[in-house]
Amino acid sequence: MPALDPSRPVLDQLRERVAAMEGGPAREAVATHAGLSDLLQLRAGATYSVDAASVGLALAAEASRAGEWVGFAGWADFGAEAAAELGVDLTRTVLVPEPGEHWLEVTAALVDVLRVVVLRPPASVDARSAGVLDARLRTRSSVLVVHGDWPRCDARLSLEESRWSGPDHGSGRLRARRARLAVRRGTAPPARAEVWFPGIDAPLVGVDERSERAARVSRPRGPALEPVGPLEPLEPVGPRGPGGPAGPVGVRGPGGLVVEEAGACG
Repeated sequence: MPALDPSRPVLDQLRERVAAMEGGPAREAVATHAGLSDLLQLRAGATYSVDAASVGLALAAEASRAGEWVGFAGWADFGAEAAAELGVDLTRTVLVPEPGEHWLEVTAALVDVLRVVVLRPPASVDARSAGVLDARLRTRSSVLVVHGDWPRCDARLSLEESRWSGPDHGSGRLRARRARLAVRRGTAPPARAEVWFPGIDAPLVGVDERSERAARVSRPRGPALEPVGPLEPLEPVGPRGPGGPAGPVGVRGPGGLVVEEAGACG
């Protein structure tokens, strides 16, 4: 039997050997976003827990960009724009927004055919249910990413700190979010790195001196809101209504968002 590679975690290598002896696929490397590769290398047959939707999307993004199919289960509020911005190819994405009480069977079916499956369980998961998927993963070459707690997982990723850049002196556009990401494996001390979501020059990048300078560069001032997609009719609100006095008013857009006309803020 060959010696262990000193440059890789011993536990990961031992798990690969156990998987090979059990007749399942070796834990081959799965495409991992370059912005996360210093912290984590995804492995086939592994389960990862995340505490933020953006991290779950990022873990699925690189495999999707590499041509793999990915899936999301239990994401009733799945953000297609956010996923695409991080690199997820929506043409090779399977979405089951509300699997309901059949979430375990649905997830198992997705694990059978997709490379990366991101699951948001409807409730707390017991060890027995987790074991069903763990056994499935050992005989497949998929990766399971769970948004929430999970009884057993290879690594837990969490956002410890997050702040936005862009507005200058109270005005401007939100450009990027700088976050501190921590990866915990068992009882080992956590590994940490700072990254940009969605990134200064790429969907997700690590924080370095160049990216920090880019984040400080102010863009020319412009409208704080930009239309996205077809516009719906706007409903006047404020003092200028039937029988009301003339003067500055606002309009109510999709979702009840009220945008005031120039001068309406006093």
